[in-house]
Amino acid sequence: MNERPLKRAKGIRMKFVIRHEGPGRIRVHMMQKRMSCTEADTLLYYLENLDFVQKAKVYERTQDAVICFSGDRKRLIGALQRFSYTKIQVPEEILQNSGRALNNSYQEKLVGAVLTHYGKKLFLPYPVRFALAGINACRYIWRGLKILLKRRIEVPVLDAVAIGTSMLRADVSTASSIMFLLHIGEILEEWTHKKSVGDLARSMALHTGKVWLVNEEGQEMLIPAKAVKQRDIIRIHMGNVIPFDGEVLEGEAMVNQASLTGESLGVRKSKGGYVYAGTVLEEGELTICVRQAAGSSRYEKIVAMIEESEKLKSSLESRAEHLADKLVPYTLLGTALTYLLTRNVAKALAILMVDFSCALKLAMPLTVLSAIREAGVCSITVKGGKYLEAMAEADTIVFDKTGTLTKASPSVVKMVSFNGMEENELLRIAACMEEHFPHSMARAVVEAACRRGLVHEEMHSKVDYIVAHGIATTIEGKRAVIGSYHFSLEDEHCEIPENMHRAFEELPKEYSHLYLALEGRLAAVICIEDPLRREASAVVEALRQAGFEKVVMMTGDSERTARAIAERLRLDEYYSEVLPEEKARFVEREKALGKKVVMVGDGINDSLALSCADVGIAISDGAEIAREIADVTIAGERLDGIVTLKRLSNAMMKRIRQNYRRIVGFNAGLIALGVGGVIQPTTSALLHNASTIAFSLKSMENLLEEEKKL
Repeated sequence: MNERPLKRAKGIRMKFVIRHEGPGRIRVHMMQKRMSCTEADTLLYYLENLDFVQKAKVYERTQDAVICFSGDRKRLIGALQRFSYTKIQVPEEILQNSGRALNNSYQEKLVGAVLTHYGKKLFLPYPVRFALAGINACRYIWRGLKILLKRRIEVPVLDAVAIGTSMLRADVSTASSIMFLLHIGEILEEWTHKKSVGDLARSMALHTGKVWLVNEEGQEMLIPAKAVKQRDIIRIHMGNVIPFDGEVLEGEAMVNQASLTGESLGVRKSKGGYVYAGTVLEEGELTICVRQAAGSSRYEKIVAMIEESEKLKSSLESRAEHLADKLVPYTLLGTALTYLLTRNVAKALAILMVDFSCALKLAMPLTVLSAIREAGVCSITVKGGKYLEAMAEADTIVFDKTGTLTKASPSVVKMVSFNGMEENELLRIAACMEEHFPHSMARAVVEAACRRGLVHEEMHSKVDYIVAHGIATTIEGKRAVIGSYHFSLEDEHCEIPENMHRAFEELPKEYSHLYLALEGRLAAVICIEDPLRREASAVVEALRQAGFEKVVMMTGDSERTARAIAERLRLDEYYSEVLPEEKARFVEREKALGKKVVMVGDGINDSLALSCADVGIAISDGAEIAREIADVTIAGERLDGIVTLKRLSNAMMKRIRQNYRRIVGFNAGLIALGVGGVIQPTTSALLHNASTIAFSLKSMENLLEEEKKL
């Protein structure tokens, strides 16, 4: 076991011990008396922001950190030696909303409830236990009476009858056990709900890296979002998330506020209006004065929206609750009939002490929570259980091409000049236009200019972005456009110079092309390598095996390119040169035929189809609007996350069906044994309670086969 000194801010050296290490993985124990939640979040933030750290997890109770890293082990040891709690500036919203303190508080509540229950049994005399149980029973009996006064017979009524009957029979042990289980269930249900809401809100929380600041001269400057202060003026272009609350100073746009209100229809915003952090600018452009630069406000708004909308619940969870309530009258009727027929109180109570509701109402949401948690471990963000349910039922999947089936980071491989200008000057103009818009092709152009060291001042007037087509602006009084063949040469009627037709015909066909035109004449063609992802073919085959019957590709690219990719991947259907509304119409048409449709995309032009699909899946490094509108976000490195999501959804549904069968079967067996006089009511209650806990714990287990995880 090795020890390494860990330096703190004022020269105090903290030691850490390496508990275990293997290739690319190390477990470190921090030698300190106690680690607070804030310190744990600070250490985690520091580790996750090291470029060679792939994953990290910090356990504040044991003062341990588990780190997966790449490269030389000495780099990690050196980074740990340089770490200091006081030197790391962690964003306030991360500390406030990490969820670590919440988990600790509910773990303590559970431990406290167990110790209190068994402590009373061991150390308190019967009269005291009877008095305490009676006081506690009043709460459950009053809850049942309130439901009855509303002329409803639901689970609280059954609980009240079971507890009240046990107390009347002076059966303190049975009454206490029922109330203990109900209390544990309440804690678990509340913890499940708050953790789910918190995890979902954090997954939807804003992560804007850079914004366009407008200076006093009216020029745009790209700066880190964390450097923005109150009353700064920023400009938001189409397709981007609005990073701060603010007042609109200039421009007109349609803003999607679904993340805050749940309403997907765009809201018109113009001068004098107010916009909120986390909403998405769908059309147009806005200049706003920042009114609130704090990052936590949006988290709070999202939490409030989720609380109101019950977005987390799948239909299966809701059906479980309704089924539990519907079974109550039959349980009470069965109890009454058994007593009337047998005149045996013990046999009648055997039915009363066993109900299906506890296990049904706990096991279903815990299964869904387990699936959402496991998806998070696999770098998949799911915005609610109903999307996992829809994913399990889906039989048709539609892929966008660029940035989805192809690599997320295409690159410029060749510039072909058509007007005699130097390549670097043409690339500089193209980058100046493209840098304002979130698209993988645009990023490729900007990155190519950066690699060549081409810097520029803003040289154009207002830039207009035509979704799925291209960009138009004015440079030094001349109209400039850049985009697809359809946009530049057909819509804009740009001409190919007379002596360049042969060069145009000989453009390399293995690349995607961007067409730059100045004053109605083709100036350059930018050849961009947009190769298929290495795993794309295997992913398509795995999706078929997982249950998808139809795999479709829809792209704005040319027929030639689309056909070649479709053949390589052996797709069922493909569509080329499609517009955003055509993608959405296809999704709607498939749904009308009774299909459950999944849409996978990463760009602005995919957002409409993503919102129409039963499940919209966005790639994490795609356009912000796609991530915001999508129901699921997967890591951008590989497409395997879609297969994992499908397998996870299938496994969730399988477990839920198994839970239904096992819960109903086991409890029906207990009722039969109780009515037959084989077991006593106390034993029935004990076995019922134990089975409920067992089903709940089983529902919290990982759904997929054990993988190498933290």
